[in-house]
Amino acid sequence: MDAIETGRLTLRNFRKGDATDLLAYLRQPRASCFFSLKLDDLHEAEAEAEARSRSDEHIAVCLRSTDKLIGDVFCILEPPDTYSVGWNFNADFAGAGFATEAARSLFEYLFSVKQARRLYGYVEENNIASQRLCERLGMRMEGLFKEFTSFEKDDEGAPIFVNTMQYAILRKEWVALRLRDRT
Repeated sequence: MDAIETGRLTLRNFRKGDATDLLAYLRQPRASCFFSLKLDDLHEAEAEAEARSRSDEHIAVCLRSTDKLIGDVFCILEPPDTYSVGWNFNADFAGAGFATEAARSLFEYLFSVKQARRLYGYVEENNIASQRLCERLGMRMEGLFKEFTSFEKDDEGAPIFVNTMQYAILRKEWVALRLRDRT
């Protein structure tokens, strides 16, 4: 994909050189849904950065001033016109609005360039920060899936199931929000 620049960020394809910064936030993923992406060392991070560089599904989010990787957003096409979306950011950069800025740019790109009709994302019930981000983006909660999925196990090896919310937004809702914000 072509890089997208915002006031403070650049959204671009991953590069092998992003490995150190990728390891910084995937060594200890904050959200349980990213436990499967946990990286243990720089070698694993280099392989993951290389794999991501060959796809437009995972998009690196970098500080525009330094090109430092601070997180990523993802968008997975479900033909013909729906995308599953999400984000994962380094905790050292939390609270500055970077996730909101990146996700807004991703949504605008998907709706205007890729002609997406619908975007949706899953958020664990205990991930309040991502729930709030979904709401700031104009997404609505469509449902709560009780004991929907498991990302970890208890001491006896039994899966721990988590409740998961689904948020979504349609292109026509996004356009209406953008128009309202301009007036």
